[in-house]
Amino acid sequence: MRGCVLVRGMRSIDVSMPLHIGMAAFPGDPAFESSPFRSIARGDGYNVSRIALGTHAGTHVDPPLHFLPGGASIDEVDLARLNGPCRVVRIADRCAAIGPAEVARIPRGTTRVLFRTRNSARWEASGEFFPDYVAVRPSGAAALVARGVRLVGVDSLSVENDPSGAFPVHHELLGHDVLIVEGLLLAKAPPGAYDMRCLPLRLRGGDGGPARVVLTPRRPVRPGRRAAGGRGSRRRSGRPPRTPGR
Repeated sequence: MRGCVLVRGMRSIDVSMPLHIGMAAFPGDPAFESSPFRSIARGDGYNVSRIALGTHAGTHVDPPLHFLPGGASIDEVDLARLNGPCRVVRIADRCAAIGPAEVARIPRGTTRVLFRTRNSARWEASGEFFPDYVAVRPSGAAALVARGVRLVGVDSLSVENDPSGAFPVHHELLGHDVLIVEGLLLAKAPPGAYDMRCLPLRLRGGDGGPARVVLTPRRPVRPGRRAAGGRGSRRRSGRPPRTPGR
């Protein structure tokens, strides 16, 4: 399956956008460019390419500096905040925006949430940018903050769709130190619990960081099953346990 890799024997899902010439970019952002710098076909001994891209190209992380003067840059973000348990929450296709009602579906205690909307299916059908993407409402952003979420991921190139240019969702989230991951491809990620690995480029002073993001399904704990060696664990040999001193 394309977009899947094996991690610790479990099938993981690469939810990152491929970077390539002609890929979608948020309106007004730099286009991705790539050209040969050294080429075996031209007689060089090796291949090296020159690339140019914006700091918010494809799948990327928004640090506080993106909207807050003096905020933390991408190289100052603690990677522990970007890696660990997360939950993919499915938003119904009829839903045009994510508000408090959708946020209320997030299980209590969730600190990292990724919203899978109809955007993901549209990316699968066409890699072109679409302006009517599903995004988070300002009221939804406030609800996320109130719920204690510390990282929000979306399957659009921006967490908000605000024609006013005031960017209230970015300000609400980043102003409360909630990190944002944008440009996720979640069509192959069913709703549920995952371990997330997100590593943005270490750009010194960067206002954003293109990232590789991989999700690994979390193993469910079966009721009544105990860890090996724990209290009450059964001995498989069938022999009685040895008594001390024997």
